[in-house]
Amino acid sequence: MRFVKGLCTSQISLLTRIHKESKKHHVRQRAHCILLSYQGFCVSELAKIFRKTQRAIYSWLELWETHHFVGLYDKKGRGRKPKLNDDQCGQVKGWAKKYPKNLKKIVALVREEYGLSCQ
Repeated sequence: MRFVKGLCTSQISLLTRIHKESKKHHVRQRAHCILLSYQGFCVSELAKIFRKTQRAIYSWLELWETHHFVGLYDKKGRGRKPKLNDDQCGQVKGWAKKYPKNLKKIVALVREEYGLSCQ
């Protein structure tokens, strides 16, 4: 059995606040998981509550132990990398203002100008 131990009252109150008020769902879930683990819920129970694998719960607990509050958040750079750089995005936004009701025209311009498919 693995439980979070030794939370002080300020950590509990901040975790509760994050659980209730964070804009990101996964951060709210992780904060709630830490609180429930502190209250004595085991990993298998937490996995059922959050509909995650036990491995995911262990990962959350590990991140809490090593990084505390920073561990609740995802690292920067996760997910799909953008196809367009900042200058290209600015150009596409300009086209969107110029042709606000013609998405096909904007897609054609992106394909023609940058050789990218919009799929």
